[in-house]
Amino acid sequence: MKTERGFINKWLGLVVLIVCIIAGVGFGGWLLLQPVNKPICSIWSGLICSTAVEPSQPKRLLRRSRPGEKEQNMDGKLTAEEERVIVHKGTERPFSGKYNGHFGKGTYNCKRCGAELFESSSKFKSGCGWPSFDEQIEGAVKWQKDADGIRTEIICAKCGGHLGHIFLGEGLTPKNTRYCVNSISMDFVAEEKQQIEKAIFASGCFWGTEYYFKGAPGVVSTTVGYTGGHLDNPSYKQVCTDRTGHAEAVEVGYDSSKTSFEELAKLFFETHDFTQHNRQGPDVGTQYRSAIFYLNEQQREVATQLVQELEKKGYDVKTQILPAKKFWPAEAYHQDYYEKKGATPYCHTYKKVF
Repeated sequence: MKTERGFINKWLGLVVLIVCIIAGVGFGGWLLLQPVNKPICSIWSGLICSTAVEPSQPKRLLRRSRPGEKEQNMDGKLTAEEERVIVHKGTERPFSGKYNGHFGKGTYNCKRCGAELFESSSKFKSGCGWPSFDEQIEGAVKWQKDADGIRTEIICAKCGGHLGHIFLGEGLTPKNTRYCVNSISMDFVAEEKQQIEKAIFASGCFWGTEYYFKGAPGVVSTTVGYTGGHLDNPSYKQVCTDRTGHAEAVEVGYDSSKTSFEELAKLFFETHDFTQHNRQGPDVGTQYRSAIFYLNEQQREVATQLVQELEKKGYDVKTQILPAKKFWPAEAYHQDYYEKKGATPYCHTYKKVF
């Protein structure tokens, strides 16, 4: 009797095993027949699948926003596809972007915040399927380690929007650098549409002056340097002797279709103490004087009107309004000083006065 029961149990075990194998094969086959972009990992709590399939890359998991967490889309103007790439670090398909084969003259700006990223002169044909540049506009693009731990991601230095990746050592151009950028992350501004003008302001230590102008709407470039003196191409050490006649100043390049000299001049007055003579906070000397060096008659008139307006408000304005002289750029280590240091000005603060 025991032998007969043992025989039956063996056969039952074999039948169960066969049924399990058939069921497993069937389920695996069903999975293989599903569309590749069908999300099947929603079983993990707090995670969802990206339904976009990136070229030669596995699907990525995107974390759901935590309760109360703000959406990364800064201005709410991005389309769903733009947000997928710029905010969630996606990638557009190769050879599909509108700027891949585009070689007009102008600048490529960040789609998200409008900051200038690349000059058209740095764009080249790489054949990779995405717009390629071998040089960025100084300080416009930041590098950081990609989430995959292998590549180097590039993002807009101003807003943090995802641009693409950077590759070195390929030998495609003499600069041996390729910024591989998604077209959808950029806008192109044709050269003839840009109206770049210059303005020169001095308000104490040029590090702090530049700090506020650098982030102002419509400003496309800032250069710290020396002007108003009698010595050609002075050094920082020479200017600090207070014997060259120069003021520490900032040359601001701005798009006059987006901002005006008057707006910049107001910002100038609102970010330093214009009632101090030949000093700014702890910095004392004529090199730290408050001055506007006008480049044309219109700038002189605007500056004069603003000073008169401030005087009517009761301020004892010490700002000089002077014709511009030769502007000498300062040493490289002074450029973008606070951005490089990750610090804020010690003697410049914003105070609304207009």
